[in-house]
Amino acid sequence: MTDNTPSFGIVGAGSVGVNTAYDLIRAGAKVTFLVRPHRQEQLARPQAMFSYATNTLDRFSGYDVITDAAELASQRFDFLIVTLDNASLRAEAGLKLVKEIGRAFRGTNTGVILGAVGIGVRSWFIAESGLSEEQVAMGNTGALIHEVAAAGLPVDPSVDADLLAQADYAFKHLGPAGFTIDDSSPKLAEAFTAAYSGNGIPAAAIMPAAEMAIGVAILTPILAWELLGWQPLDTIDASHEAWQLGVAATREIQRLSVFGPTGQAAAEQTTPEGLLEMFRQLTQLSKPLDFAAFNAYHHGGKVHQQDLDFLDDARSRADAEGTDVPALRELISRLREA
Repeated sequence: MTDNTPSFGIVGAGSVGVNTAYDLIRAGAKVTFLVRPHRQEQLARPQAMFSYATNTLDRFSGYDVITDAAELASQRFDFLIVTLDNASLRAEAGLKLVKEIGRAFRGTNTGVILGAVGIGVRSWFIAESGLSEEQVAMGNTGALIHEVAAAGLPVDPSVDADLLAQADYAFKHLGPAGFTIDDSSPKLAEAFTAAYSGNGIPAAAIMPAAEMAIGVAILTPILAWELLGWQPLDTIDASHEAWQLGVAATREIQRLSVFGPTGQAAAEQTTPEGLLEMFRQLTQLSKPLDFAAFNAYHHGGKVHQQDLDFLDDARSRADAEGTDVPALRELISRLREA
């Protein structure tokens, strides 16, 4: 490695963190994980990655691992990618981590990319960490990724089941971008995309911040799909009452003032037929990964509660604005009863 080799810190070694490290190491970057001590054992061996696109298994290593956030102060990263979810970040341990990140990188050139899904995550993080606006952006992977053993997803006949079974994680990119970062800090976005490239990996892309922010509303029709039992999208009619409810709740969220004119415009363009067609296209792009089974797995467990927390946050924001959101309230009620 040369002195100008990009250096990345990755907070968290779940599906997104490991897959991001896989891309970066193949691109020639230096990667250091910050993980809880119990994750260190898994990272002590090479990680096995299965690609649904190429039906191949690959293993990678060559990263460093630290387990104490206080060690961040001794690190020199060009970029720090935080893959923790919104609920974990705002919990007591997460808030301590945010403070440590602030102490370690305040006044430095380190750029921080937040992968958490939620409303107002970036502004909250900046306020709690004390980092500058120029240092922080939102971003996330362009792939569907899952742990192989834990997920137990159905295996398409075209997939090499033996290779898949040997993998720690399996992934499928839905488009050409390996990672997407918003342009809330243009210089950071440009530097990040330049570093996240090389050796044939899917390059990073830049998205307008307002468009990335409103993208969180896509959770709402996914949760309406949950009410429908994750049935095949081709069998769902756009006029189905549950789907209509999810779309109406989506539009209510898009109209929240935090999303500004972009949200208002999105709400005008959001229709039951349009969202259903978008999800059907995603089903095709996901193959041979089963899109319905992936979402049923991904939005189960603790993520189910995080989804509800997101909806509750949106409802609370609407209440604070004096805006009635009957569809959102009904959707929340049905999901809690399910």
